[in-house]
Formats: sequence, C-alpha cells, structure tokens
Amino acid sequence: MLNKHWQKTCAGLALALLASTGSAYGSGFGIFTQGATELGQANASVAHTNGPSAVYFNPALMSKLTGTQAEFGTTLVAPDREFSSAANGQGAQVDSTIYFPSNLYLTHALNDKMAVGLAIFNPFGLGTEWSETWEGRYLATKSTITTFNINPALAYKVTPQITLAAGLDLLLLDAELENKIDLTGLGAGTPDANQKFSADGEGLGYNLGLLIDLTPEWTFGAAYRSEVDITAKGDVQFTVPSTIPEPFFSLISGSLPNSSAQSKLTLPQQLTAGLAWKQSEQLTVEAGVRWEGWSAFDALTVRFPDGSTDSIPKNWHDTWAANLGARYQLNPKVALLGGYLWGEDAIPADTFEPGVPDSTSHLFTLGSEMQWDRFQFAASYGYQQLEKRDKNNNVGANLGGTANGSYESSIHLVGLSLGYKF
Repeated sequence: MLNKHWQKTCAGLALALLASTGSAYGSGFGIFTQGATELGQANASVAHTNGPSAVYFNPALMSKLTGTQAEFGTTLVAPDREFSSAANGQGAQVDSTIYFPSNLYLTHALNDKMAVGLAIFNPFGLGTEWSETWEGRYLATKSTITTFNINPALAYKVTPQITLAAGLDLLLLDAELENKIDLTGLGAGTPDANQKFSADGEGLGYNLGLLIDLTPEWTFGAAYRSEVDITAKGDVQFTVPSTIPEPFFSLISGSLPNSSAQSKLTLPQQLTAGLAWKQSEQLTVEAGVRWEGWSAFDALTVRFPDGSTDSIPKNWHDTWAANLGARYQLNPKVALLGGYLWGEDAIPADTFEPGVPDSTSHLFTLGSEMQWDRFQFAASYGYQQLEKRDKNNNVGANLGGTANGSYESSIHLVGLSLGYKF
C-alpha cells in the first residue's frame, strides 16, 4: 500500500516539478522577461526594435540592425504569493526569493539582405518555496526549475519591404522539487517524510519570423515558436524522520526506496504579432497579441522503473494576451518607455493547483533606455498583478491534502540590460 502511495506522490511530484514555475507576464509557466527595453514596453516589440534582443522577439527584425551588436541582460523577479485556507481560514505565504532569468544576444549583418543572430535565454523558470508546515505541503514545499534555450537564427530580406527569418531552439531543462509525504496513517502525530526529485532533459524546436514595412510609418511583425517535447529523467530520494520508532522506521524506509522516474512534457507553441506606428521621429507605438497553445498539456504521464505508468489529467486550454507599448525619444541619448499587458490563464478550475498559481494577469511597466558612445543601457520596472484565484477541487486529495482556498499573487520585475555596437 505504501508503494502505491509512493507512485501517486511521485506523479504529483513530477507535475509540480515540471509546472511549478509561476508566470512572469506569461500564462501557464512561460517566462517572457527577455529584455529590459521590451519589459519597459510590456513586450510590444514584435514590429520594431532598437537592439539585438530582436533575435528573441522577432528574428526578422535583425534586418533593421547594422554591423555587429551584442546585449546582455537580466531581470530581478520577486514574486509574492499568499494562500488563505478554505478549511480553517489560516494563511500561508511563499518565502521571499528573488530570481534572475537572464539573456545574451549577438547579431551580425552579413550584407544588406542577410543577418545572423544567436540568443541564449531562460524561457521557463522561477520557483516556489512554501513553509514545510503549510496546508499544501504534500503537493509542494520547494521547487526550482532552470531552462536554457540556445537559439541561432537567420534573417533574409526577400524584398525591400518583406523580411523572413528562421531559427532553431535547443532547450535544456534542469529542475528540483521537494514535498512532504503524509505518514499520519501510522498514528496521529507521526512526522512527515520528505521527498526530493531532481530531473533534467532536453528538446529541439524551431522558430520563424516575418516583418513587413507597410508604409514608412506602419510596420507589421509576427513570430512563431514551435512545440518542444522534453523527456525529463530524474531521481527520487526519500528521507524518513529518525524519530519514528522501530519497526515502523524500517517498514517505511523499505516502502519508500530511492528510485528513478521520468515524464514527457510538451512546451507549447507560441505566436506573437504586432503593428507598430512611428508617429514621429520621437514616438513609436505598438499594439500586439500573443497566442499560446497550452491545450497540448492535456495530461501528465509518469513512467516508473517497473514499467508502470500513472497519468494525471490536466486539460489546460489555449490562451491569449494583448499588449500596448510606447517608446518616446526624449533626446538623442535618452528614450522613455511605457506599456500595459493583459493575459488570460491556461488552467481550468478542476485541475488548478498551488504549484502553478496561474491566473488572469495585468502588467504595468515603465522604463528608460540610454545611449553613450557605442553602449546602450536600459532599465525598466514592471508590476504584475494576478487576479485572485480560488481552488475548490480534489487535486492533492490522494496525497494527504487539497490545499483548497484562495490564492493571490503579484510579481515585481526589474529589468537591466547593457548593449554594445562594434
């Protein structure tokens, strides 16, 4: 019976591991903090650019860049999540932790028609760390996930008005999760066991870009990233409290052996599009949309060493987001940035769980970009407010607790980047 309980907790563990990253102005567990200048415009940067971060946002925009350029950036992400229990009204809050998803971009114009670029960034990430005694500890206590996307790209100007681009996405994943295992079936007051799962994997996808100069003032841009399938292979380690007396200690330890498990995760396809209006030499405004194919995440299947599997229904749905951003060139050296983004959540009520406290969100941003000789520096701030989300389902019941109640989240983001034109 304990072995079956181990499989169920391991399945829930893999779910939280692969989808416990929270969101930074993305739905599901996507991270879109890929440039300080773009953060300042709420990512309304698909149809215009001012730097090599174009490799990520729309590689076709590389046709607008000259010479060789480089940019390094990072974003300080500080999430604040609170839980109020439906069972007793007691609350819990994630521990204060700051994360640093970062990026590196390189572009080079081969000639008037062709440009190449390379992007290295963290497309999925962040983490969640709850108290080891909170109500949902059997679902998750601590989780971290790091992904790297290595993305070479090529842009070609087909006509003076139209540019096409294509690239490869090599995605690497490394993650770790801890949660508790309920042992009160052995008697009231029995302390929880601890479970830790470490996993890694990789996958390959592709991306495309399109840029159309409609008029000297109006530009249309679109970018697409394909699905990426990742098989995450991991090791599960259990720690049984030494305070549990014999023979129960040996019984539990023997029923919770360290082992391995693996699961396949499909990261969604993404499509972004934007229409930019250059109102004057000083002001550029862009409006855009983003679609993400989260319906690919319909279930999570975990495979165990004995060949058995356990499948957890997810039934996520596709999502839309809309944004509006502006850039105002105050003088030849300083530009001001501002923007707003609205995004819907991907998770239905019957599979919502605290590992992914996703909700409809609102992002408000402002920032500045400064030029000095060959250097370009940008600093931006964003405040993302996620709407209150209630959990009222049976997710986690087989692990020892559902953690039903209300979840409220907000995220502070500070983006910094430094670019150089060779």
